[in-house]
Amino acid sequence: MQGKDLGKTSTGIQPNVEALLSYLVGFITGIIFYLIEKENKFVRFHAMQSMLIFGFLLVLNFILPLIPIIGWILLPFVGILTIILWIVLMVKGYQGEYFKLPVVGEIAEKNS
Repeated sequence: MQGKDLGKTSTGIQPNVEALLSYLVGFITGIIFYLIEKENKFVRFHAMQSMLIFGFLLVLNFILPLIPIIGWILLPFVGILTIILWIVLMVKGYQGEYFKLPVVGEIAEKNS
């Protein structure tokens, strides 16, 4: 990524690519990159944010169908929100931005 020095990574992959990959398969790749990336705070932030937001959305997708009417109405919106967040977060990570989601972003920042 030209113009932004995001530091070195312990894997040798560019930090912006690692940030994008942290979101690729949701919380799973977030966990993988959080565990393997020991040096780069930027990558660890995105990996932690991925684990938290997509873990939360996964749990929400299991709980909402159990709630009659309201849960059934909200479920498609959560699905759309998940897809939008997935795309936006991958793009922001690739662009080298610390894109912090409300609440989750603060937790990710403290634990990266």
